[in-house]
Amino acid sequence: GVLGGTLLAALAGITIAGRAMRPVSALTATAREIASTRDPSLRIPEPETDDEVGELARTLEQMLRELDAARSETEQMMQVQREFVADASHELRTPLTSILANLELLQDRLGTTGRRGEEGEMIDSALRSSRRMSRLVSDLLLLARADAGRAGARRECDLAAVAAAALSEMRPVADGHRLTLADGGPVPVEGNPDELHRLAINLLDNGLRHTPAGTEIRVAVERRNGSAVLEVSDDGPGLPPGMEEQVFSRFVRGAGPADVVANSGTGLGLAIVKAVARSHGGDVDAGSSPSGGARFTVRLPLEKP
Repeated sequence: GVLGGTLLAALAGITIAGRAMRPVSALTATAREIASTRDPSLRIPEPETDDEVGELARTLEQMLRELDAARSETEQMMQVQREFVADASHELRTPLTSILANLELLQDRLGTTGRRGEEGEMIDSALRSSRRMSRLVSDLLLLARADAGRAGARRECDLAAVAAAALSEMRPVADGHRLTLADGGPVPVEGNPDELHRLAINLLDNGLRHTPAGTEIRVAVERRNGSAVLEVSDDGPGLPPGMEEQVFSRFVRGAGPADVVANSGTGLGLAIVKAVARSHGGDVDAGSSPSGGARFTVRLPLEKP
């Protein structure tokens, strides 16, 4: 009798407690899902009671709706910003091209007449500034296209040939650096040759900017584990600790002991490298070379024969 009554009371208590905890368990499960997915569009289960648990569920639901609305508003603002940058960059290209052409024509005419002097210096300065502006506009346009998911025309190209062309282009401005290429034969990829050329140029330019004269900068292109790999490494001071991911963020410029031309760039070079790599179905990572310098490794899908 007494034992049976006690057991019945215990079972009833467990049943009641289970029912009482059911909303809490559902709330906890949803909260964990939101934390793991970071998706504020998920819904909190509708509470069946008007107690404290129900009030907590309704409060969390309201908070999620406000977060979802804020996220949507932020995404819309970012889309407007991307479209503005793309449109502005596109509109600036034509007048900049005209300015560059006219300045180069003036420079040639002064050269043929032998009249350089102050006028020649002014034209040279204007040309340098215009070329920097043209490069910046092109960089912004490329990033805007990458953000919008608009890829350039693709065709099969040789990543090794792209790297060799970039190396040849950078040799005249290497400023005492030793540029070497380990050529392991053709490495075919499907991509946009101009964008891949920009990727290679930016990696080399980054090495030239942030290592002292005389440093060796090595470029290697090979097939590795089913991927096309482009690796640029150097014997310089290396990356500052903890900067392996941050260096690919936009407008991040070197300002540590590894930099010999601190704050001289736009801070977009490595961001463009990452954008181009990802738009081609690959990625890039940064680390240390065997000698302790910097190493950047780009992996792209290998074009199947």
